Amino acid sequence: MKRERAYVENRRNMILEAVEENHEVRVEQLAERFNVSPVTIRRDLQYLEDNKMLVRFYGGALSKLADQERQYQDEDDVQIYRELIARYAGKLVDDGDTIFINSSSTALKVLEFVDKQNVVVITNNGKAIHAKKNDGLSVILTGGELRHPKEAMVGDYAIRNLQTVYAKKAFIGCSGISPESGMTTENANEVNINKLMIEHASVEMYLVADHTKIGKNSSFISCNIEQVTNLITDEKAPADVLELLREKGVKIHLVKKSDFL
Repeated sequence: MKRERAYVENRRNMILEAVEENHEVRVEQLAERFNVSPVTIRRDLQYLEDNKMLVRFYGGALSKLADQERQYQDEDDVQIYRELIARYAGKLVDDGDTIFINSSSTALKVLEFVDKQNVVVITNNGKAIHAKKNDGLSVILTGGELRHPKEAMVGDYAIRNLQTVYAKKAFIGCSGISPESGMTTENANEVNINKLMIEHASVEMYLVADHTKIGKNSSFISCNIEQVTNLITDEKAPADVLELLREKGVKIHLVKKSDFL
C-alpha cells in the first residue's frame, strides 16, 4: 500500500515537473509516458488542480504562469476586437443620420470612429458626455435615473423620452446573444430602454458583440432573435452558433484583425 502511494506521488511530481517545464501537457501524452490510462491521468490532474498546482483544461493542463499569460492574452484580444467592431460600426453611419446608442461600452466606442457630419446621437449612456467624438456629432441624453458604475440612464423618465423619438440606426451592445434567447442583458432596468431603441430604429439595427458574448445567455431578454437583423462580431466567435443565427435571419458582419492591418 505504501509502495503504491509512493508511486502515485512520484508520478504526480513528474507530471508537475513536465507542466512547469513545458507550460502545457496533454492527457494522452502523459498516459502514454507513464503507461497508465487517461482516466488515471485526469485523476492526477484533478488532484494537482485541487491543490492549486496547475490549471486544467479540456484534454490537458497548464502551469499557473501559462494560465495567467493566456488570460492576459485573452483580455487583450477582447479589447482589440471590441475596438475593431466599433471601428467597423462607425463606418456604417452616414451624413445626417440620427442614431441610438445604449449603455454598452462597445456601442459607445462607435462614436470615436464616426467621421460623418450632422450626426445626432441619442443615448442613455452618461459616459457619452466625455467620449471621444468628432465635431460633426451632437449628443442628446435621454435623461433618467443615473445608475453607477455604467452611468446608464434608466427609469420612467428615460422611457417616456424615448417613446417620442425615432432614429435611422441603432447600435446596441449586450451581455449575450443566442439563437434560443435572442439578445440578453444583466440589468433588468435597461430592458425597456433597449427594446425601445430597437423598435424605434427605422432603417437598421446593429447588435455589437465580441466573441465572448456569442452563444451566451444573460438574465433578462431585451429582444427575441427575430428582431436582431444585424450582428457585428469578430472572427473568434463560434462558427456553429453564427450559422444558427444566420438560419434565424441574422446578417453576420465578421470583423477580422487582418482587415485593419
